[in-house]
Amino acid sequence: MKAKLAVALLMAACTVAALGTTASAQDRAPMAISDIRQESDAKSTRLVVECNAPVAYTYYSPDPLTLVVDLPEVDASKLPARVNVGTREVESLRVTSLARADGRSLARIEVRLASLVPYQIYSKDKALNMVFERPGDLAAAPAPAAALALAEPPAEPPAASEPAPAPPPAAKPAPEAPAPARPRAPASSPSATRILGVSQLHEGSQLSITVRADGALRYQDFFLGNPDRLVVDFRNVVSRSPIRALDVNQGPVRKVRLAQFSATDPKVARLVMDLSERQAYRIVEGNDGVRIVFGEGQTPSPAPLAALRAPEPEAAQEPQQDAPLARPVDGSGLAIPALPEPLPAEPQVASLPTKESFEARTIGEGEKKFTGHPISLDFKDGDLQDIFRLFHDISGLNIVVNPGVTGKVTLSLTEVPWDQALDLILKTNNLGYSQEGNVIRIAKLTDLQKEEQERRKLAEEKALAGDLQVWQKSLSYAKATELEPTVKKVALSARGTITLDSRTNTMIITDLPLYIAKARDLVANLDRATPQVEIEARIIVTSRNFTRELGVQWGFLNEQSLRFGNTTNRTFPNSIILNGTGVPGAGLPANNRAQSGTAADAGIGAGNRGYAVNLPASAFNTALGVSMGNVLGNFSLDAAITALEQQGRGRVLSTPKVTTQNNQEASIAQGVQIPVQIIANNTVTVQFKDAVLTLKVTPQITDAGTVILKLEVNNDSPDFSRVVGSGQAAIPPINTQSVKTNVLVSDGATAVVGGVYQNTEQTSRRNTPVLGDIPILGYLFRNRSIRNENQELLIFITPRIVKS
Repeated sequence: MKAKLAVALLMAACTVAALGTTASAQDRAPMAISDIRQESDAKSTRLVVECNAPVAYTYYSPDPLTLVVDLPEVDASKLPARVNVGTREVESLRVTSLARADGRSLARIEVRLASLVPYQIYSKDKALNMVFERPGDLAAAPAPAAALALAEPPAEPPAASEPAPAPPPAAKPAPEAPAPARPRAPASSPSATRILGVSQLHEGSQLSITVRADGALRYQDFFLGNPDRLVVDFRNVVSRSPIRALDVNQGPVRKVRLAQFSATDPKVARLVMDLSERQAYRIVEGNDGVRIVFGEGQTPSPAPLAALRAPEPEAAQEPQQDAPLARPVDGSGLAIPALPEPLPAEPQVASLPTKESFEARTIGEGEKKFTGHPISLDFKDGDLQDIFRLFHDISGLNIVVNPGVTGKVTLSLTEVPWDQALDLILKTNNLGYSQEGNVIRIAKLTDLQKEEQERRKLAEEKALAGDLQVWQKSLSYAKATELEPTVKKVALSARGTITLDSRTNTMIITDLPLYIAKARDLVANLDRATPQVEIEARIIVTSRNFTRELGVQWGFLNEQSLRFGNTTNRTFPNSIILNGTGVPGAGLPANNRAQSGTAADAGIGAGNRGYAVNLPASAFNTALGVSMGNVLGNFSLDAAITALEQQGRGRVLSTPKVTTQNNQEASIAQGVQIPVQIIANNTVTVQFKDAVLTLKVTPQITDAGTVILKLEVNNDSPDFSRVVGSGQAAIPPINTQSVKTNVLVSDGATAVVGGVYQNTEQTSRRNTPVLGDIPILGYLFRNRSIRNENQELLIFITPRIVKS
């Protein structure tokens, strides 16, 4: 009995262990796709991807009719490679199992769409749901002619925090035909190009938002939840409204915003109405805009994408532009809807860029032009190697990734050209690429730089291989010693050498044949006759002076003495003698006697008579004297007027001329050297100072036939009229006139390179205090002189290219 119990316990333990082993094995089992189910109804097509555990996913759209969903670390080997769906929304599926760069598996589901439809992707429990919504048939549910119905949202469980939308009210009978599927404008009016303004009107229980335009508007409306917003897109128009935002706070509308959603073709203006509650609305079209009326029509329901209008009968089979993708969010399984792009005016069929349209570019600064087809990518910590394999499928080009290129990248891109997306990913990870034909090789920037350096070194080594040759040339115009550094730096290789023979001015070059040819051409271009330039300068010095001076001298004598018998008959003063003061100075000679500057021999009349006023003109050349007296001679009056006026003109012309080669300095000088004695430590030395006319110039001939002159002109001359010192130590001062400049002059033309004009005006007056300021009478007590001097210096330059 005990033996049987022990056996039973052992079997039970083995069973428990087996069960634990099985459970552990299941826990460690890799994630895999067990099945893909299809659920279709009149409104949508749902594809359910069953897995053995919750999965993460990423998706992108390489072209409008293709949706690619990647499931990392998921095995899809149990599923067939192709699954035919055959609905109006989905044509087929292709399932592929891939191996990532790190060895982990990757399941890729490629959905081929039958038409452009909105779709939604979300994960719930252990299943991945892909819902493709069929455009609603407006003919089945009549509505007012101006109303635009929204499609029902895809079948998915609502968020726990979001109440279920209220059922729409019954539609009223339509007095007119239902609205067309595509956004349209009334046929009787031209299409609008500008939106002029937006306004509100509240009448009773109805609120209307009016959008004014310069014609009929083409529009598309859709509803977004969380928060509730009603969005209306207007195609092929630009917003010129002065009002960008409007606070309504009436009825269901809190705020209205108008903005330019797309500035490039097709241009789209977007009107967004923030709602406080969901209320039925309809859109009334007009010839000058639209009116959104709240309180009638259908109640909007939140949808992940804009509901597309039903296709028109004649355009039912035309391809449409792809709708934007919804992106997954939190664990609730719901997706946040992306703002939809407006429908194109004309059907467009997207095509992948070929290798001819792909332009290889180096990652760097500057504006770039991207030509790839727009794609949408959404990755979180995506592996770079897997992402580069995606670009192979997107671009159709072969992609090779260098060893060592690893890393993770997180990005979310919507409608971005694929080559721009690749460029951004490479920039983010310090990577670059090179293209050879239809193959793109991706590597680190440092690796590409090293490859370029190695390729350049290899090319240089190949170029330096070969036999050396010797070439010699006797130069005619250039000096071999001056030409050697230029030829060695510009034309020779690392193996090249130059040997010079200064006696014959010969250059001997040893190098490879290719470099010998380059050196021969270079020497032929440089060994040419240098053109010559004749430079002529004209230095003109003119002077003018004018002097005018007018002076007066007069004196008197009044004597009352016994000699004349006219005393005062008083004891004191018994006699009085009044006489002009004896003032030293130049005067008219009295009685042909030399003047000694005393009152005794200075004056006009007899001796012992001076001047009461002695203001003669200095160095005068004209005089008029008057001497008057009585019979007794005891009273006399002497007067003299002296005057001087002189003027002069002078002109000195100096014309130095010199000829020199291009870019060679030349100078010419003419003048005197003045000896100057210097005594230091009882030693007399003589130094010579130059007072010469000098022209120093360096010409440069330009390709335009003009001449650039580096010019220096000096015109120095000694002034012996103002000698400093006396005897052998007398030194005259030196008058200096000079100019130093750079000037551009045409061949044979004359230019004024400098000039100095000096004007001196001097007026002086000497007079007797008080008496000289009396009008008219003051001239008898006044001396006045005027002096004007003008000096002018002009320097001209004329270059002439010597024609050989």
